[in-house]
Amino acid sequence: MLEIDRLSCGYGAAVVVHELSMTVNPGEVVALIGPNGAGKTSTLQCIAGHVRAKTGRVSFDGKDVTTLTPQARVREGIALSPEGRKLFGDMTVRENLIVGGYSRPREVSQRNMRRVLDLFPRLEERFESLGRTLSGGEQQMVAIGRALMAEPRLLIIDELSLGLMPKNVDICYAALHRLKQEGMAVLLVEQNLSKALDASDRVYVLDSGNLAWSGTSVQAQANPGLVAAILGHAPAEPAHSTPEVA
Repeated sequence: MLEIDRLSCGYGAAVVVHELSMTVNPGEVVALIGPNGAGKTSTLQCIAGHVRAKTGRVSFDGKDVTTLTPQARVREGIALSPEGRKLFGDMTVRENLIVGGYSRPREVSQRNMRRVLDLFPRLEERFESLGRTLSGGEQQMVAIGRALMAEPRLLIIDELSLGLMPKNVDICYAALHRLKQEGMAVLLVEQNLSKALDASDRVYVLDSGNLAWSGTSVQAQANPGLVAAILGHAPAEPAHSTPEVA
């Protein structure tokens, strides 16, 4: 569904991601992991259209979307739940969710609203509460729900568990599992390695903007040096040492 071919991106003259190639298939959860500053968020922002690609290509469902605006990519079926959640603090949960469905007809948005509230029942209880009054876990539920309001086929989540209590992490990952069962493709950036590896089918590791390793989650869990490499305690193995398994 998503194919990235030798993608380089950055800010101004700086290139922070270098010729990255990766794929995400329908119904698959793919984790993009690595140390802080590795280029993970820049990669997600480039896929979503908020950071311009310098070289390479982003294809979605066989269509070149490299130069499309973020709004056009949403209409194509790509939605981002950003790092830090980025809610409108002076808007209610209901209003924040409505914003996410701006690209869909009213009747579709109403259906998607019901879907989000079924996925996160806590949001129905907090429906008319302002975004700034929510707990971190509730805000993350709204951020994911806002992305789902666009009815995406690819959901991109940046730092799902960051700053959340364990109970809310479990709620968000249970929702992720349900979405996967429904056939949605998910690209996930996550610092909680145990959660990321348990939830994902395949893994890409970035180090200083370069692909350092790729393979299945099972391979990652079986590689004793990989976790140390991800945390920056040891150099990651070259990408060619463990072939990616689709």
